[in-house]
Amino acid sequence: MKSKLLAALAVISLLFTNHRSSAADTSKAAAELKDVITQVQTKLKEGKKTEAELAPELKAFDDLLAKHKDEKTDDVAQILFMKSMVYEQVLGNHEKSAELVKQLKSEFPDSNPDKMLKQKEEAEKVQAALVEGSKFQDFEETDVAGKPISVSNYKGKVVLVDFWATWCPPCRAELPNVLKTYENFHSKGFEIIGISLDQSQEKLTSFTKEKSMTWQQFFDGKGWGNKLAAKYGIQSIPATFLLDREGKIIGKGLRGEHLETAVSKALAKN
Repeated sequence: MKSKLLAALAVISLLFTNHRSSAADTSKAAAELKDVITQVQTKLKEGKKTEAELAPELKAFDDLLAKHKDEKTDDVAQILFMKSMVYEQVLGNHEKSAELVKQLKSEFPDSNPDKMLKQKEEAEKVQAALVEGSKFQDFEETDVAGKPISVSNYKGKVVLVDFWATWCPPCRAELPNVLKTYENFHSKGFEIIGISLDQSQEKLTSFTKEKSMTWQQFFDGKGWGNKLAAKYGIQSIPATFLLDREGKIIGKGLRGEHLETAVSKALAKN
C-alpha cells in the first residue's frame, strides 16, 4: 500500500515538474507550492495517508490560494490543480477532486487542466520505459564548457547519469559518496554525466570547481524546466541512472555504498 501511495505522489510530482518553466522558477507561488508537495511526500513516506493526517498540508494549499487570490496566473492555478490531484491520487476521493477541477475551470478559465492530465499520461509512459535492463535513450547536447555531451561519447564505459542541483540538500548530502565512487573507479572506466537543474551557471561552475567535480555537466538555466529532466520525466532530485558498458540501465537511484558496489560489479564484467 505504501508503495502505491508513493507512486501516486510521484505522478503529482511529475505533473508539477512538467509544469515548470524558467518563468515559474522565479514565482513565489510556485516555490511555496513545491514546499507543500515536499511536505506531502514526507508524510507518505512516514505512512501517513489519511485525510486527517494530511490536514495540515491540505490547509496549506488553501492558505496559498488565499494568499495569492488576486494573482490569476498559471502557478496559482497549479496550486488548486495539485490539491485536486492529492484528493484523486492519494486519498481516492474522486468526488472532491472533480469538485476542485470544476472550481479550477471557474476561477482560472484560461488554465487547462486537461492539458495537465495529458502531461501526466505522457510522463507515466516515460517512467514506464526507464526500467532496469532497458536501453537508456541517448541525447546529444553541449556541456557548460561548450563541448559535446552524450552517453554514446562514453561507449564501453560504465556511466552514471545524475540529475541534480546545487540548491538541492539531498544532492549535496549524497555528493561525498558520488565523489568517492568517482575517485575510486574513474581510472577503471567509470564516468559521470551531470544534468544540472540550476538556473545560475555561475553558481554551478563555482560549486563544481570548489567540490572538484570534474565530469561534464549539462545546463540550460531552466531549473525544473530543464529539457533533459523533461525528456526523462524526472520528478525529484537527486535522480540517477547507472548504465552498463552497452548503455543499458542497471540501477536507479543508487546511493552510498550501493552505488559503489554496483559500479564495481559492472566494471568487473567484460
